[in-house]
Amino acid sequence: HQVSAHYANALPCSPLCLAGQLAMGTCEIVMLNRDSSVPRRTIARQTARCACRRGQIAGTTRARPACVDARIVRSRQWCEMTPCVEGEVCSLLFNRSGWTCTRSSGRIKTVTVTYVALYNSMIKCMHMTSSV
Repeated sequence: HQVSAHYANALPCSPLCLAGQLAMGTCEIVMLNRDSSVPRRTIARQTARCACRRGQIAGTTRARPACVDARIVRSRQWCEMTPCVEGEVCSLLFNRSGWTCTRSSGRIKTVTVTYVALYNSMIKCMHMTSSV
């Protein structure tokens, strides 16, 4: 497994991220767990893998997995990848570990990025935890 030194918390991909072929520029969710045991709060853990072009890495655009400019991930300027859906406002978490998407109703979704992993020059994985 190849790991880039550019990502402070990068880890090797799990076997889920390595299985099967993806068309260039596409992504798929390979793991999704939801926990609704806490009243009025849902916690979701998601891992997506993407087959990205050179200079891109797995990210999130409009609340869906997407290939994004690797510079955004390196700098942790998450809101530059437009991760929230239309009508939501993106804000960086104070430590840049993720972002929040705030709706006009006041509902807030918090997303933290656990790791970005690299398998080879094309397959990239991103693991995120979100709570609403």
